[in-house]
Amino acid sequence: MTASAELTATPAASDSRWLKLAIALGLVGMADILLYDGRPIGLGLPLFLAALATAGILVNVAMTSRARLIGATALFVAGLAPVVENLGLLSFPIMLVMILSAVAFATDPGARGFTLPLTAARQLLLIGPFRLVPDIIMMLRDHSLTRALLVWSIPLTLGGVFVLLFAVANPVIAQWLDVFSFDGSASELTTARAIFWLLALSMIWPFVHLRWRQRVEPTQPAVDREPDQAPSLLSTVLGPATVIRSLILFNVLFAIQTILDGAYLWGHAALPNGVTYAAYAHRGAYVLIVTALLAAVFVIVAGRSEITATGSPLIRPLIYLWVAQNVLLVVSSIQRLHMYVDTYALTYWRLAALIWMILVAMGLVLIVLRIALDKPSAWLIRMNLVMLSITIYACTFVNLDAVIADYNVAHSREAGRSGPSIDSDYLVWLGPQALPAIDRAMLMSPSDRRLTADRDRLLLQQQTRMADWRSWSFRGWRLQRYLDTHPLLQNPS
Repeated sequence: MTASAELTATPAASDSRWLKLAIALGLVGMADILLYDGRPIGLGLPLFLAALATAGILVNVAMTSRARLIGATALFVAGLAPVVENLGLLSFPIMLVMILSAVAFATDPGARGFTLPLTAARQLLLIGPFRLVPDIIMMLRDHSLTRALLVWSIPLTLGGVFVLLFAVANPVIAQWLDVFSFDGSASELTTARAIFWLLALSMIWPFVHLRWRQRVEPTQPAVDREPDQAPSLLSTVLGPATVIRSLILFNVLFAIQTILDGAYLWGHAALPNGVTYAAYAHRGAYVLIVTALLAAVFVIVAGRSEITATGSPLIRPLIYLWVAQNVLLVVSSIQRLHMYVDTYALTYWRLAALIWMILVAMGLVLIVLRIALDKPSAWLIRMNLVMLSITIYACTFVNLDAVIADYNVAHSREAGRSGPSIDSDYLVWLGPQALPAIDRAMLMSPSDRRLTADRDRLLLQQQTRMADWRSWSFRGWRLQRYLDTHPLLQNPS
């Protein structure tokens, strides 16, 4: 097989290049493990070069004869022997020359003589690294392969985002991912590391995708394609093929999170070493809502009528299953928030987060109804706005200050519960509506002078407001009725 034949844009040649790119990326990972992060140069360098030369020879072995392969093996072993003994200023250049010569001798039928290492160095080290970008552009010209990449781009990208969000929210998943971090170094993606990967891929590519002769330009211009028969980029990226792959992958990822929540959050199973229930509950209280919102956006796209009507019959069941898992995810977030509040008390932000989580769960249910009833997107927007408006309107009739204060006192350590001690500063910040809760706190701790002082300050604020009819409110009037009949009422001195 000649080099020019190997370079023609046939489907088989294109498939071979994609396989070679996958091998090159694997070698980049090996280079990261063996050579990155300022490790002392030792056995890692000859190991990597040996793997690089071996991959280059094996991938391109069809380009030469068995006799040359045996000779290349002899050169390869002779080049590695000095660095196995000791890597130094003499052994390293010998190894480099011998390995370059071995690769060239095994894969280039025309390579011979003392010019062998010079030719190999020119093609592999000087010219080869600059071929990476043009070769990838050439590979992307094959529409079928490009389309396959586009179809998988959304599932793999969003799947990676979901995995990262789950790792942030779930210390068990984070612990699993730490197994692949190689002492934590692989998880630290920096600009320097990205540059190292790019340079390593550029240097590896010419060894894997060998080309000893100049590329022969095709004599037949590629104008015979019928572009009107090819699907558009948007229909490929967001088409039924992408949606069904995404839903299958996402359902698997969310099922893992759902099973972990069922075992640890609800079933109280024993957590792995180094992970506490507090850490498991607190980390995911808010992050999982972001995950559910991102999932909801994708469900809206996946649930378009043109996709569910023309795509696989599995799309609707997969959407329903995934939405159900997202609702369970929101319920788990509510449970996490509840555990968080039990430990650190209730605040306005945490109460708002609870209300928001309930709205997200209801919004997910509305998405399913929209798909099932084949409603337009405008219907979904209107229904969500109606729910939001009703919620905000209902909250205006709820005495949130009193609810928060009552909850914190009733679940405090002074009340014999597992919550924190009463935060009198926060009760004062809530204002006079916290007075009934402070009265109950004073009954629990009658010797606490700070509570008495705080009550006097809030009582003075209430009396000042009620003294002016322009500050009157029905809620304030109800509080004043309580204060007028409460046995702990004392005029502030």
